[in-house]
Amino acid sequence: MTQPADIAFKPVDLDALATFPGRIAVFVPGKGTLDQAGRRLNRLMRGSLARFVESAAFSKMKEGDATDLAYPAGLAAEAVQIVRLERRPGVAEARKAGAAIGQKRGHAPVLVLAGNTNRAAEISLGLVLRAYKFTDHQTKKEDETGEVGDITMMVAKPDEVRADAAPMAALAEGVFFTRDLVSEPANILTTEEFAARLSAMSKLGLKVEVLDEAELEKLGMRALLGVGLGSETPSKVVVMQWNGGKKGDKPLALVGKGVVFDTGGISIKPAAGMEDMTMDMGGAGVVAGVMRTLALRKAKANVVGLVGLVENMPDGRAQRPGDIVRSMKGDTIEVINTDAEGRLVLADVMWYAQDRFQPSGMIDLATLTGAIIIGLGHENAGVFSNDDTLCHAFLKAAEAEGEGAWRLPMGPAYDKLIKSNLADMKNVGGRSAGSITAAQFLARFVRPETPWIHLDIAGVASVKQDTDFAPKGATGWGVRALDRLIRNTLEE
Repeated sequence: MTQPADIAFKPVDLDALATFPGRIAVFVPGKGTLDQAGRRLNRLMRGSLARFVESAAFSKMKEGDATDLAYPAGLAAEAVQIVRLERRPGVAEARKAGAAIGQKRGHAPVLVLAGNTNRAAEISLGLVLRAYKFTDHQTKKEDETGEVGDITMMVAKPDEVRADAAPMAALAEGVFFTRDLVSEPANILTTEEFAARLSAMSKLGLKVEVLDEAELEKLGMRALLGVGLGSETPSKVVVMQWNGGKKGDKPLALVGKGVVFDTGGISIKPAAGMEDMTMDMGGAGVVAGVMRTLALRKAKANVVGLVGLVENMPDGRAQRPGDIVRSMKGDTIEVINTDAEGRLVLADVMWYAQDRFQPSGMIDLATLTGAIIIGLGHENAGVFSNDDTLCHAFLKAAEAEGEGAWRLPMGPAYDKLIKSNLADMKNVGGRSAGSITAAQFLARFVRPETPWIHLDIAGVASVKQDTDFAPKGATGWGVRALDRLIRNTLEE
């Protein structure tokens, strides 16, 4: 998997500035006052740093913005990156400043002059998140080594910063794991390969089980199994348990949709854009990334992650529109559209999670509906819930992490849209309120005593342009918010 950058935290050494061969990043507050390292750098640069800081160009920069001075006189460095940041920045501003440095990371080594900045660990997280690149399937050009430069942060108290940064490094690895999974093509990330990558996390202390089709049939997961009937790759459910909390405490259950490729099945999608359906396993990817983070940082919480892995393909054996399937719960479902397959997968896995683990709460994640993109664009995930307390706690965590999330309504009035004349329900309710009727469908597989959130991440799992903390493509949205939720509600 792609590894986050290793950052060396070292004491401030001003004598090293003149001969450093790569990129040097220096933080300057809005008033333009240079700290000790900045003043030394300015002297070596013959005053050019101060001249820029006094310019109109610097005054127009917002906190977290950065500008390069290329090949500065008096230094061996190829560039000095000036990052506007107050001496005591907020978390969001510190991470954005780090991301500005990470965005420019290349083959040259990087030296970050953090000094007494009180958010150095947060800067390091923003840096590594934005420095992510998925290059597994790119052959290297002859003039490239494929290697990237080392990163060093000079800080006043390196041991303290190193300790603060350790859990953030675990979080970054979880985000990278999610991004890698979402970025993989479907011919590489089959259901079997996906399950194998999750099974490998048993080395981190997770208890991992893989349920095959025979076991799923025995459990009665015919809604899930129906989705994969047309695929050569077998359907699976993977269960990951992290038991770091008090013995006997009920776990939080995270459930992810893992459709490794979605053609739409017999209700086949248009050809244009179908290549993007490699990311239809994004919910399962987020669950996997969270579980990896929890294991790496030895979280003091009990959490179980469950993912349903299937492929939705057209074939002579494939599920048809008009078929009626029986879920593990026992409810029958009329399949109106085989392209509304994710909710069929989630229905069985959610019921299994409650039946087996009696969780304290349950959160499902899925790239579920195009309607959520129409409603919220690519800025926010759709949030649906039956429990105000859990929902508010999640929204607070998402806001703190800068991951957009917006709660939408639910209610019995929407149930009539998925009423079937032949079965207990239909799997789609038409164009009106498409994301809400999908949530209403899932709500039928949530027991009354289970606090529950449904996250529709279709608009945020993978995007077509760069974001603050990721290049275009897979974002890893949700790993940070869910990790913070677990910290806030289960570990404090």
